[in-house]
Amino acid sequence: MRVYRITLAKYATALAASGRAARWNPNETDMIYTSGSISLACLENVVHRNQLGLNSNFRVMTIEIPDDLLILDVKYDALPVNWTDFEHMPLTQALGEDWIKKGRSPVLKVCSSIIDGEYNYLLNPLHTDFKLIKLLDSKSFVFDKRIKGL
Repeated sequence: MRVYRITLAKYATALAASGRAARWNPNETDMIYTSGSISLACLENVVHRNQLGLNSNFRVMTIEIPDDLLILDVKYDALPVNWTDFEHMPLTQALGEDWIKKGRSPVLKVCSSIIDGEYNYLLNPLHTDFKLIKLLDSKSFVFDKRIKGL
């Protein structure tokens, strides 16, 4: 399976985590966020960056997850009704942190908080099978100027 990540060019040469807090991880918990499509990876950036931030030098990374690699998932019906609300972030962060710490799989499939029915794939760089996940390509990515009035 191929997944995608859009990131600043200086971070697009290797599969590395920043350890900064996000929806599925608290601070200092390394996790790599990827998306099931380039368009979802684009939207994930748009909702987290301001207009000026989208003018930076970005790249889209194409990442290969072997088909036989174990992928666990967070079931949508196991999440609170308004799980995307900021107040529920400690819950989703705890779920992600627990998954990382227990090392149950190299990949966790999670619901997109932006597009219902779309998925992001979290990568656990501490898992022994993480080494089987490969960065295939890294190409320049420019956000369309119509996004956020660029």
